[in-house]
Amino acid sequence: MRIATWNVNSLNVRLPQVMDWLAQANVDVLALQELKLTDDKFPHDVFASAGYQTACFGQKTYNGVALISRHDINDVVRNLPHFNDEQSRVITATIKGVRVIGAYFPNGQVPDSDKFVYKMHWLEAMHQWCASQLAQHPHTVLLGDFNITRDDTDVWDPVGLANTIHCTPEERLALQRLLDLGLVDSVRELHPNESIFSWWDYREFAFRRNRGMRIDHVLISRDMRPGLIGAEVDKQPRKNERPSDHAPVIIDWTPSSAS
Repeated sequence: MRIATWNVNSLNVRLPQVMDWLAQANVDVLALQELKLTDDKFPHDVFASAGYQTACFGQKTYNGVALISRHDINDVVRNLPHFNDEQSRVITATIKGVRVIGAYFPNGQVPDSDKFVYKMHWLEAMHQWCASQLAQHPHTVLLGDFNITRDDTDVWDPVGLANTIHCTPEERLALQRLLDLGLVDSVRELHPNESIFSWWDYREFAFRRNRGMRIDHVLISRDMRPGLIGAEVDKQPRKNERPSDHAPVIIDWTPSSAS
């Protein structure tokens, strides 16, 4: 089972790139973020013609998440229960026995801002949601654009960017609390000492200079860890004309290995 996440930074702009990538990457489940379109504008028919089922939770102009799957999408929950939020950031479903939580974590803008306060409240609500899902589903995946680096290995300039957004102790502690629920950082698990980035700013030739961060993650439940056989960031789509500033993160998991 191949599971991936990709912040496409506008599905309207990037739909041909997404379809081309799906045809090449042989993905079973793809979580998308930053759709930037409403549900009535979502191209279900385009994905269906390529053999994929879809579930979306859109929003005009900003945010928006979706799950794309070769398999049936069941028991869909949109947003975080018990957290009053006008923003479309989370979609959860069961796909082939795996509880998949696709999420677009708030950016937070700058520490000590109202948006940072919102981010921290949102992270607490996500913690509660993940705890409830892990209690019910031994095979759970939390994936998406977290807008958080796990530690300095995930940052091209850890000194210069210390305590800036994505790199604050508060954000990293919240991410660690999610891991402490019983989740495993797939990429770090298989590449423990490598600086692997998933996002590069559009400015100052950041991608060409590999000045990036790893803020997109695929976390899997510990019960899934024995079946984890691959984890990588596919940098090729970042080389496209008019690319997203994020690259897809992919894991390969074999259910039989985890049984």
